[in-house]
Amino acid sequence: MFEEELIQEIIEVGFLKKLDNGHLLIDIGDQLTHIPLIIDGVVKIIRQDKNGFELSLYYLEPGDTCAISFANCINKTKSIFRGIAESDVEAIFIPVDIIDQWLVKYKTWRNFIIDSYHFRLLEMVESIDSLAFLNLRNRIWKYLSDKVKISKNIDLGITHQEIAIDLNSSRVVVTRILQKLHDEEKIYSTRNKVKVLELYH
Repeated sequence: MFEEELIQEIIEVGFLKKLDNGHLLIDIGDQLTHIPLIIDGVVKIIRQDKNGFELSLYYLEPGDTCAISFANCINKTKSIFRGIAESDVEAIFIPVDIIDQWLVKYKTWRNFIIDSYHFRLLEMVESIDSLAFLNLRNRIWKYLSDKVKISKNIDLGITHQEIAIDLNSSRVVVTRILQKLHDEEKIYSTRNKVKVLELYH
């Protein structure tokens, strides 16, 4: 998707890094020095309010970068999001002092960043819509469906507490709704695992 010259520059200035599942890529308040180009794996982007409550906003998958991080880099501002490896991740990290130059120099890089902004904006609007218009049962079902889509696996190794944190709810309420979905045979839920039966092909 990039010009050969740009690919060569990425190889020259970037560095490849492998991150384990659960690794903290970037935290709120960190000064950004590089942006990641995801080669393999998934990164979860989280926003936190002033009271410490977290909300999962979107995921970065192979071929993605975080356009919000790019904006922070250019404006020399600190990160307003937290990025955590949702699986083992492999990414190329590009130093911030070169990426804005590529906007002028390379059309494919410019298009890549614009497309990234577009997709991230749509995902954040979807998150806002979910908060505003969906009840918690539907939010949980959408959350599980998105997890299956991203991991390409109906067996999700996730606890009720983790779901509650991602959806900014309480574990007790989440457990109650998961039990109802379990009783309806939409999922099979245990303490540390959720099997999404209705999405089984």
